[in-house]
Amino acid sequence: MAEIATNDPINLPPSDLNQSESIVYNIEEAVIQRYEAGARQPEVELCCPTEGYDPHYLENLPQEIVEKDYGCGDPTRYVAVGETVVDLGSGAGKNCYILAQKVGATGRVIGVDFNDEMLSLSRKYLDEMAQKLGYRNVSFVKGKIQELALNLDQVQAWLNEHPITRFDQVAAFEAECDRLRQTSPLIADNSVDVVISNCVLNLVRPQDKQQLFQEIYRVLKRGGRAVISDIVCDEAPTLEILNDPKLWSGCIAGAFREDLLLKMFEDAGFYGVEILVRQVEPWQVIEGIEFRSMTVRAYKGKEGPCWERNQAVVYKGPWKAVQDDDGHTLYRGERMAVCDKTFQLYTDVKGPYHQDTIAILPHQDIPLEAAAVFDCSRDHHRYPHETKGLGYRETVTSAGSACCEPNSNCC
Repeated sequence: MAEIATNDPINLPPSDLNQSESIVYNIEEAVIQRYEAGARQPEVELCCPTEGYDPHYLENLPQEIVEKDYGCGDPTRYVAVGETVVDLGSGAGKNCYILAQKVGATGRVIGVDFNDEMLSLSRKYLDEMAQKLGYRNVSFVKGKIQELALNLDQVQAWLNEHPITRFDQVAAFEAECDRLRQTSPLIADNSVDVVISNCVLNLVRPQDKQQLFQEIYRVLKRGGRAVISDIVCDEAPTLEILNDPKLWSGCIAGAFREDLLLKMFEDAGFYGVEILVRQVEPWQVIEGIEFRSMTVRAYKGKEGPCWERNQAVVYKGPWKAVQDDDGHTLYRGERMAVCDKTFQLYTDVKGPYHQDTIAILPHQDIPLEAAAVFDCSRDHHRYPHETKGLGYRETVTSAGSACCEPNSNCC
């Protein structure tokens, strides 16, 4: 086999171009101007067209917000009744008003956007939608999606009363922003069941993207999840693409390389990261680089102490072995020892793993307060006598028991 040159860019470790040092224009200004125009007049080429929304939810929506919606997927389909949902970059409000119907009167929907034109458009229909639905469970707030603690309407109110005319007044402004983050955050810590976004994360400046994922993680409850539809590319954008303001505001230049989008979630602490939908044919191809829509789901809550309660799981298959985000390897058909925290993650019916694993509980329950620390250095196979107990000698015959499926002749 021929040796591959180590300087071949295809074989370099996964990394993006240093985009923040390559861009010579104001990204936020380019995005604001483009979407302000899109709020005034529909622009069909602003983002990847999306089909497949449930018409039952669409028929209640004002036509204006349907026409002025810009997205590349449908993250709303992964939300349930009663949940609290934040929509990052809510735009005209289409996804929020769909979610309002899905979560019902017991749920809550918060749309976050930075663009005044879009906020005005989405807020315009609050009363009309509340009357149609018979309840009001939606609000639209002004904020940057990479800084979900800072309510920009409150910031503007403070600036109106304390205009900055001298440099020495900047410190007071920064102190007030810090106070608002602490005392009245736009979105509080651990307060949200689901964070969704529809083709907006790519519009955030490169230097802010790590903070963006940290903020998504911060606001989610333990066990909560992010469902993100966005534009991804198969190769890193070229400098020519990065320095085209229209391509940036058009969801191209800021696209995540598809493997790095998943890694951003992983690096922020998420687990169970999976691709739900990946567009087969690219939406656009520019300079040989393919850009397409992809929807990803990721969960929060794998942190915590490890306690030994003699629990085990069996991976059903079909892969011979799989590895989770904490480095645990599960071998098909084998009883694997796991700590209580991991056992709960694997068996949670709302989580990503329960359909692929069989839970094996100990014969005698070990209360959490009596559990020892799980030995992470041990061989991770769980021997049957650990779950049954060393003194387990019970004998049970099959007489009179139904060992097979009803009406079967297997016995």
